[in-house]
Amino acid sequence: MVAAGAVGRAGETPTRAEAPAAAPDRRMIVRTERPLNLESTSPSLDSFYTPNAEFFVRSHHGAPAIGLRPWTVEVGGLVERPLTLGLDDLAAFDKAEVPAVLQCAGNGRGLFRPRMPGLSWERGAVGHAAWGGVRLATLLEKAGVKPEAAHVHFVCGDVPPTPKAPPFIRSIPLARAQAEDTLLALAMNGEPLPVLHGGPARVVVPGWGGDCWSKWVRKIVVAAEESPHFYMKTGYRIPRKPVPPGVNPPPEDMVPVEWMNVKSLITWPGPGASLAKAPQEVRGVAWTGEGHVVKVEVSTVQDPTWREAELLDEPRQGSWRRFKLAWTPPAAGEFTLQARATDSKGDVQPETPPWNKSGYLWNGYDRVACTIS
Repeated sequence: MVAAGAVGRAGETPTRAEAPAAAPDRRMIVRTERPLNLESTSPSLDSFYTPNAEFFVRSHHGAPAIGLRPWTVEVGGLVERPLTLGLDDLAAFDKAEVPAVLQCAGNGRGLFRPRMPGLSWERGAVGHAAWGGVRLATLLEKAGVKPEAAHVHFVCGDVPPTPKAPPFIRSIPLARAQAEDTLLALAMNGEPLPVLHGGPARVVVPGWGGDCWSKWVRKIVVAAEESPHFYMKTGYRIPRKPVPPGVNPPPEDMVPVEWMNVKSLITWPGPGASLAKAPQEVRGVAWTGEGHVVKVEVSTVQDPTWREAELLDEPRQGSWRRFKLAWTPPAAGEFTLQARATDSKGDVQPETPPWNKSGYLWNGYDRVACTIS
């Protein structure tokens, strides 16, 4: 049963969290333990869907205590009918499922030069899952959005480590929130959404960076303006136009991270692999934000003659496509494979992406060194 209820202030402090759940122990790179941040490795990404237990984890604060009280999601702000929805209420809505890539905006930060502060993600802060839940547009329609509304804020249940630390509150434009593929997800790859991945409820915004995929959603607040909080006004912003390394544009020349850019990732062979001088299969995945991938090319640094790979899977915005290419090493020695993708807008993965001070949206050629014996 759906009950009406008021939505509190967007910056209201959530309840204290308990220690996060134990980390998966298979093929994960631990970037930090508190809060838990885990990076996937190439073998985990060598499939259409990334296994939940091997899916990267990005958290700004500690996970909330789940199960100490019933989880509810409030919908309020500029709406005609404020709602308070329990998990059973959410499950009663028409179900939707969307295959989509989740990528941390900082994936590849450790590859930028010069280096910058922040988690030194390399290649594996990304994954692909079947996300199930309810369309956000359905909830907004149920609540009745007022005409002056233009943005939707998400208040999360994670807990900042100190009272002065900013809460993780982000917003997206109303039009994106009402898009058919934007979800409040309750499931991941056919299982209840794991706590480490934002369970019991998180936002899914296919094609957009993970900064917009708010975890542990407690409140959905419809507003006239975008969120005024730190992680919207200061964090997760990039230059409106490319700038030289070391240049910090003024705030008015910065915009929020939204659409991902076109990118490919070689999943086999993995970094440092030792291979025989015999026919090999190069495999990987490629994705983009707006549109879909139409071509992936592979070469080596030693012989930069691009060859077009075979694309698998149906093209779909927000989803990735696997690729494969037969490759016979020409000789023994050290080789560096490289891949680049092209999307339906004509955007091509560059050798080196534009620098930005926070290390967001790296999409340079993906390169994997291997030894041929």
